[in-house]
Amino acid sequence: MASVEVLEVGKKKPAGSVELDPVIFEAPVRAHLFHAEVRRQLAARRAGTHATKNRAGVSGGGVKPWRQKGTGRARQGTIRAPQWSGGGVVFGPVPREYGHKLTKKTRRAALRSALSLRAKEGAVSVAQGLALDAFKTKRVVEMLDGLGLAGQSVLIVIGDANPYLEVSARNLPRVSVIRVAGLNVYDVLRHEKLLIDRAALDALATRLGAEGGAA
Repeated sequence: MASVEVLEVGKKKPAGSVELDPVIFEAPVRAHLFHAEVRRQLAARRAGTHATKNRAGVSGGGVKPWRQKGTGRARQGTIRAPQWSGGGVVFGPVPREYGHKLTKKTRRAALRSALSLRAKEGAVSVAQGLALDAFKTKRVVEMLDGLGLAGQSVLIVIGDANPYLEVSARNLPRVSVIRVAGLNVYDVLRHEKLLIDRAALDALATRLGAEGGAA
């Protein structure tokens, strides 16, 4: 079982150490699970509202443009046909859902695998005192600087809602704040460092531990 130091905001010395749950942070790293889960997440984000008009949807073409025979031209039945300018589109996109499902077991295994990858890379830090009492982006920058994470791509994981911290970090292009309930493979992989609030470890164990709940 690996242990990491618990950093404390505003102080140079660590506040102790904590053991990382091996079920969550020492799981096998399986790249194919990353692909499956990230693909599911990105597909679910697609609006699927694109559409084109077929020959039944475009205007005009109520009558035959010219008689069938005797004109020397090709026969035409309607100017709504796709070969006409302004005609309908053949096999165009229609509104649809792109989302697809993965089992909870697979999704949980993918998230454990992503967290284990970051732990294996030594990119997991645990800190306490991450909460803010005001909307101040400068405070977030100072906090990360004190923790040795300034200028890096960081995903801050918190247990409960903290509007001050969540809003204050929005202006930082490489920093994101996410609650344990919303922690996902895509965000873990797109950030190089993982900063977990000490209080969030218990919530993470409840979600992904041996008796974990929803993925």
